[in-house]
Amino acid sequence: MLYLILAALLVALDQAVKFLVRAHIPLGGSLPVLPGVLDLTYVQNTGAAFSLFTGHTWLLTIISLAVSVALAAALVKGVLRHPFARCALAVVLAGAVGNLIDRAFLRFVTDMFRTLFLDFPVFNVADICVVLGGIALCVYVIFFYDKYEKREKQDDAAPSDG
Repeated sequence: MLYLILAALLVALDQAVKFLVRAHIPLGGSLPVLPGVLDLTYVQNTGAAFSLFTGHTWLLTIISLAVSVALAAALVKGVLRHPFARCALAVVLAGAVGNLIDRAFLRFVTDMFRTLFLDFPVFNVADICVVLGGIALCVYVIFFYDKYEKREKQDDAAPSDG
């Protein structure tokens, strides 16, 4: 339950930032945050990462919904047991749901963070969640899964001393 609360809080943060950007920055407009480093720039993205599949919002909405349901099910069923892994899963779920909400209700994803020191696509809080949670999940699976998940499953399978 704690991990679902974490996901919900991150979705709320994502949606609040997006709302504020739409309310206070005109489409295509920018607001400096860190001069020479970061601007808030209001962009509407009808595609996925790096504007892939632009204009196919309905398809991306269906995919986002399926991924969100799968992630939520994995979290609730305890597919991964270690707190770090479950936290990473919750963060990825938050990102998927944050962008799903935009796609379902607005037919585009609101992006706003534009790096000035690097030519990189404009992104949002949900994107940050997907990337950081995904990296954390990969690190866990590559380096710690065998140690924590397999051992815990073996402990569950061991007969008890009745």
